[in-house]
Amino acid sequence: MTTGTRTRTRPRTRTASALALLLTLAALPTATAAAGTTTDVSHLEGRLPSGAAYMMDVPASWNGTVLLFSHGYTPGPANPARNVTDDTTKSLLLDQGYALIGSSYATTGWAVTDAVPDQLATLSLFTDRFGTARRTLAWGQSYGGLVTTAIAERHADRIDGSLSLCGLVHGGVANWNNTLDPVFALKTLLAPDADIPLTGLPDQATATNAADALTGAVDAAQTTDRGRARIALAAALHNIPGWNQPTQPRPAETDWDARQANQYAAIKGLLKTAAFNWRQEAETRAGGNMSWNTGVDYARLLGKSSVRKEVTELYKKAGLSLKADLGALDRAPRISADPTAVAWMGGTSSFTGRLTKPQLSVHTTGDALVPVQTESALKRAVTAAGASHLLRQAYVDNAGHCTFSPAEQLAALHALEDRIGSGAWRGVDAGALNSRAAAADPSTPARYATYRPTPYLRPYDLTHPGDAG
Repeated sequence: MTTGTRTRTRPRTRTASALALLLTLAALPTATAAAGTTTDVSHLEGRLPSGAAYMMDVPASWNGTVLLFSHGYTPGPANPARNVTDDTTKSLLLDQGYALIGSSYATTGWAVTDAVPDQLATLSLFTDRFGTARRTLAWGQSYGGLVTTAIAERHADRIDGSLSLCGLVHGGVANWNNTLDPVFALKTLLAPDADIPLTGLPDQATATNAADALTGAVDAAQTTDRGRARIALAAALHNIPGWNQPTQPRPAETDWDARQANQYAAIKGLLKTAAFNWRQEAETRAGGNMSWNTGVDYARLLGKSSVRKEVTELYKKAGLSLKADLGALDRAPRISADPTAVAWMGGTSSFTGRLTKPQLSVHTTGDALVPVQTESALKRAVTAAGASHLLRQAYVDNAGHCTFSPAEQLAALHALEDRIGSGAWRGVDAGALNSRAAAADPSTPARYATYRPTPYLRPYDLTHPGDAG
């Protein structure tokens, strides 16, 4: 879900000795100039006792703030350490004096039970080597937004604030429920007689075969008006926007055909990644299927979808009965969850909303993989927990997952720092954030916009454990 900078690999060590770790650290520093900067930077790499790699970049003129970066989902087998989103942002942050640290996670995939302790261990190593930071900020991108929010809720004593970028801030159970809904609709409407398992995937080969089979049905359906309408219905159940990649020309709001074509591309991407192969890995960790659609009213969900108008228009064009297809979804055999798997996923990867330190959460409006409506789920949980004064959310008017400019990232960081320093949220409206971005880096875009996402269709958090949409 995200990219990182290159890292030098070191032989794996598993000693738990703090002394050995410190000796390893002492052997690793290099005083080099990071790419694109004029600042002398100490660059350190090594291994944690868990086997996870870590990396640190600390400028000679360190400003006292350390940024603990949690990277996105990594399917493997490559598993490098990362401490920033991209090289340009890295150069800008180092030039401004920030120390950048982060780790890989001891395992790849849905690795939250490794990620949180590995990140905290990396922070401890940094403190041992460089001393206690004046300010510690946790930040993360995509799946790393989930890791960051877990740190913010469960280890707030280690940080001063948190920044989530395009994060899975709706939590694990909500994520997998909402990932199930579009594939359930596709199988029911496009391949009702096919033996395509949607959950309970025993291995990666089964997951790949299921993804290929359903992708074939989707490709065939895309050649007809009726098939395209049904694909749009499935996309609506995941709130997939009609403009979801920066490479796509931005279609008009009522250009239903162009918008559906863009959703079709996103649906194929979902089938090849999260819906099957990534699900199988998560099910293995959870010990079973952690999602369900028993009791779900799909007509009700469609009525709340951000793209419902497109669906109704395409059904009209195809001469197809939307009521009949929703009835077919209603009658189709439903999928039940394994309670033990739900408990594991909820306990490790869902949230209470009980923030005790400020958090800023930023999302692009055209995200198909982690739809912007996840921000509604976060706000719902935080509000119910009585912590809404600690949360602010901002939106970048761009298509794609995590497609923020360096300027937009620095603007968010500086707004969070302002909140921590002043005790009040100031300058987090779209205009102020764009001004911050222009000041941070006028060479890259600033596209913050006033935006309010529609409700997340299948919310689940630990404040409302009985509510699954």
